[in-house]
Amino acid sequence: MDVQIFGVKNNADVRKAERFFKERRIKIHFMDFKQRSPSTGELRRFFQKFGEERLIDRDSKRFKALGLHTAYYGDDRWLEIASEEPLILKQPLVRCGKHLSVGLAEDEWRAWVDG
Repeated sequence: MDVQIFGVKNNADVRKAERFFKERRIKIHFMDFKQRSPSTGELRRFFQKFGEERLIDRDSKRFKALGLHTAYYGDDRWLEIASEEPLILKQPLVRCGKHLSVGLAEDEWRAWVDG
């Protein structure tokens, strides 16, 4: 079992996700948003499953700095913006095969591992 975690290292929930999977000896592939933006294809799956309401972190510093708090876009436009500015996304984004999660979701991850 391999897990892919998207986020930034200094985010507490990202560190908790890493610790959760490391404690269970599950191989992690970490994608740091500060080093590389996720591709539109990578993000599309998350947007299709969760939609912009669950993915966009409207309280993030980057979201406010970009002045997006007054913006009303559709999922396609948010996907475009998020692939260019991934720091507006809730973190971590976690993918394990066909399973996806947003934010700290230990119960979900436990079901993946035990299932």
